[in-house]
Amino acid sequence: MIKNKILAPKLYKENYKQNSIEIEDFGDDTIFKLLKKNRSNKVNLYKKSIDLLSKIQKIKQNKIKNFKGKNYKIPVYDDNKLFKEAKLFSDWYIKKYVSKKKLQTLNIKINKQIKFLISNLNLKNDTFVHRDFHVSNLMKYKKKLATIDTQDALIGNSAYDLASLIDDVRFKSNKKLKDRIFNYYAKLNNKKINKVTLLNDFEILSVLRNMKIIGIFTRLAVRDNKTKYLKLIPYSWKLIELRIKNNEIFHKLKSLLDLNFPRKIRNLK
Repeated sequence: MIKNKILAPKLYKENYKQNSIEIEDFGDDTIFKLLKKNRSNKVNLYKKSIDLLSKIQKIKQNKIKNFKGKNYKIPVYDDNKLFKEAKLFSDWYIKKYVSKKKLQTLNIKINKQIKFLISNLNLKNDTFVHRDFHVSNLMKYKKKLATIDTQDALIGNSAYDLASLIDDVRFKSNKKLKDRIFNYYAKLNNKKINKVTLLNDFEILSVLRNMKIIGIFTRLAVRDNKTKYLKLIPYSWKLIELRIKNNEIFHKLKSLLDLNFPRKIRNLK
């Protein structure tokens, strides 16, 4: 990031043996806080976030020397990784609401649809993906936009971070704003990405990401006793509903979800 003139925290010291690192402090002005404070400026803040994303996506290197002088190659966000992440929905969330008798059959059917959706992604895995590009990980620092939490970066689909930003479970936005920001990105990148192809991958990755999020938040509560994220699950469901309702590619997945997870369940925290 820093080598490509993108504002990201510098690492000052590390001592993994003592479980500590010291990194640059960007303060407290996340874009999330700024959006909450001044909603009239939200379009501008989102456009600046898209400008930063476009800059990040121009990074070409997939190899770098880390702070220990060792070579590090950024892994690829391949189909297997995408499947394992989305499958967290099956592994952790489904069993909370489905009887043991139906569980195995439903898991097989849902996982089959996850694989089907992944097989219908069209953009190449050739882009630097932050992997958690949302407004809580974007910050205003020294009058510039910065990003944090880049440690899980991969080389993958250019629509992934776009879906993370627009369909962000932490910050609710209406369909009009979502479309406006999507169109801004599409126009900015129209020479290299076909808009129809972009929308296809964007909607698939948004659904898969939000299924993963529901699984992760359930796992945090069940396994780690961290329940504060459960309150975000109903909005994750709404984001899934938004993307699957008018797209035929989601027809079988929508039928499965509608049959097994009625609105009463989707609204549970």
